[in-house]
Amino acid sequence: MKLGIHQPYFFPYIGYWQLMNAVDEYVIADNLHYMKQGYINRNSILVNGQPMYFKLPVHKASQNRLIMEHEIVLDEAEVNKMLATIKSAYAKAPYFEETYNLVKDCLGFGLKEEGKNLAKFLEYSIRRTAKQLGITTPIYLASEDVPLDGEYKREHYVVASCRQRKATEYYNAIGGKKLYYQNFFRENGLGLKFLKANDITYKQFGDDFVPNLSIIDIMMFCSKEEIADLLTEFSLDEGYEKPLEE
Repeated sequence: MKLGIHQPYFFPYIGYWQLMNAVDEYVIADNLHYMKQGYINRNSILVNGQPMYFKLPVHKASQNRLIMEHEIVLDEAEVNKMLATIKSAYAKAPYFEETYNLVKDCLGFGLKEEGKNLAKFLEYSIRRTAKQLGITTPIYLASEDVPLDGEYKREHYVVASCRQRKATEYYNAIGGKKLYYQNFFRENGLGLKFLKANDITYKQFGDDFVPNLSIIDIMMFCSKEEIADLLTEFSLDEGYEKPLEE
């Protein structure tokens, strides 16, 4: 059984969804520490031909607390402002209506009591987006569905999670190649692969393509059939056998 684990991101780029689609089960790691200047509360959309951050306001964000220990600070005025940004940027996109309604639904969840928790909000938006993308991989929330019998760091956290879910192989985003190594995973009875998204292009408004934007951008410009094809546009890397020598 192939398992993928990743922190929850705010409408992440295509590689996030490729990883989810490629595994048999997917774990949202909400019990890891919050990362400032990352993608937990922001991503990029296309505004006037340029990438611009689309941000989710988080109350007193701190890397000393877990993702699940944070709250968002959305009110109707902020939601309307964020939706106005999306409308201004994408109103003429071919798949604007269905994508706008998805974003509206997710932001609306943030106005509910349960949705004020950052992890719960992101879990909801990830599940809703996955469904709209046609991804059927079972999704689990680490803090609730993958209980661990202790505190684990980095590769030990991954191995403990894989054992809890009875996985035989672990898939990670390509950015983890210098964090996780074949010898350690093999010693723990696990296969290891890294997923790297191919360089993809699709028709945006202008002639110059802007890459690596939020899934919002892809959903605005691509049909469900085109997105299904994009979800398969990746390669798998074995990574390194052991840590590179200094």
